[in-house]
Amino acid sequence: MSIAPTTETDESTRPVTAAPGRGAWAPLRPLVLRLHFYAGVLVAPFLLVAATTGFLYAASFQAEKILYSHEMTVPVGDEKLPISEQVAAARKAHPEGTVSAVRPSPEDDETTRVMLSGVSGIGETHTLAVFVDPYTAKVRGALEQYGSTGALPLRTWIDEFHANLKLGDNGRLYSELAASWLWVIAAGGLVLWFGRRRSQRKIRGTSGRRRTLGLHGTVGVWAALGFLFLSATGLTWSTYAGANIDELRTSLRQATPSVSATTGGEHSGHGAGAAEGGVEHGVGLDKVLAAARAKGLGDPVEIVPPADASSAYVVRQVQRSWPTKQDAVAVDPTTGEVADTVRFADYPVLAKLTRWGIDAHTGVLFGIVNQLVLMALALSLILLILWGYRMWWQRGRASAFGRPVPRGAWQQVPAHVLVPLMAGIAVLGYFVPLLGIPLAAFIAVDVVLGEIAYRRGKRTYGPSKEAVK
Repeated sequence: MSIAPTTETDESTRPVTAAPGRGAWAPLRPLVLRLHFYAGVLVAPFLLVAATTGFLYAASFQAEKILYSHEMTVPVGDEKLPISEQVAAARKAHPEGTVSAVRPSPEDDETTRVMLSGVSGIGETHTLAVFVDPYTAKVRGALEQYGSTGALPLRTWIDEFHANLKLGDNGRLYSELAASWLWVIAAGGLVLWFGRRRSQRKIRGTSGRRRTLGLHGTVGVWAALGFLFLSATGLTWSTYAGANIDELRTSLRQATPSVSATTGGEHSGHGAGAAEGGVEHGVGLDKVLAAARAKGLGDPVEIVPPADASSAYVVRQVQRSWPTKQDAVAVDPTTGEVADTVRFADYPVLAKLTRWGIDAHTGVLFGIVNQLVLMALALSLILLILWGYRMWWQRGRASAFGRPVPRGAWQQVPAHVLVPLMAGIAVLGYFVPLLGIPLAAFIAVDVVLGEIAYRRGKRTYGPSKEAVK
């Protein structure tokens, strides 16, 4: 990538000096500008992929309803059949695999889903969802399903590409890198925008790079709060930062509680391994569902069969939209009595906030409104990235990108500001490693390149021995 020619000397020979200003902001502005520039340039490709796939994911909820309407919906009948009959019909049509969960029809016009695990050709973390008419027990189809929100093939493909580029666990590092840096770029942009004079923020009557800057800054300011939210919530279930957040919540006794799948036990499990058990173990599905209803668990619910002879049925609400329904009960398969109960109302504060944050991030908390907001944020991020690269281009000359922001800004920051700032960044980088490691690498490379440039400049432009004499 070429750099536009310039009449200025090499940046290494001209340390950055703070622009005139008031207070501590004047020396900090060049440092923030340099960080915002380089972070934007280097992380923008990852953010562009995340924003594009995020836009598609938010739109996939409505697309899924249209594409799979035959499987998901039915004409409303007179009376729904017992859940055991619906499951039996699903097993007759699809005897392969093992029943891992059942989601009874949550609305009058919706089908019942019977999830089968261990089916040939279906991924280990996926299930085969068999869709059953709750009024006639007729099987309307079967589709691969993934995740707690019941994503079908279209949404599953987009979700996995958004999360890991279809590269498995290693691919998750891309999305964590994007989430780790999004808040830094957004916060830096806010600081820079409000640090400008009001007269320099206007768009009307401007052209060229100044107009692009005005569009970039204005849209960025309006979308910044949403970016900060997406960054924070995205990190909560990331690989490394997410593990640190879980550890912190556990140490503060703010972990998400789970109902015990062991009859008579404490809150130690949730029956996730139920694929090993029989669907009609003990009292059967109808009595189990009736016991859960008696405890106030309204639709939508999911029934997980016992994992083995010593385990209980688990019935849990799966409504992630507002108001959230996440109560769960364990039902003893031998007696049909509720052995354990967990209420969402009793969740610790951080557990509730985490649940709501993730659900808002994935577009299910407030339904279509939530999804439209996410699409608007994704589109804003795409535009900001394109405008950012355009500003860089417009800064250059002769069809080349402009010079990077000069180094040396940190030298102008007072020690009493720089030292605590560096300490805070170090602590943050430890808990958010995909922020800390790339930042440390950037600083190391930047220092080396600066030293090389300085030595070359000294060799090229420095006075000769004869001149010194």
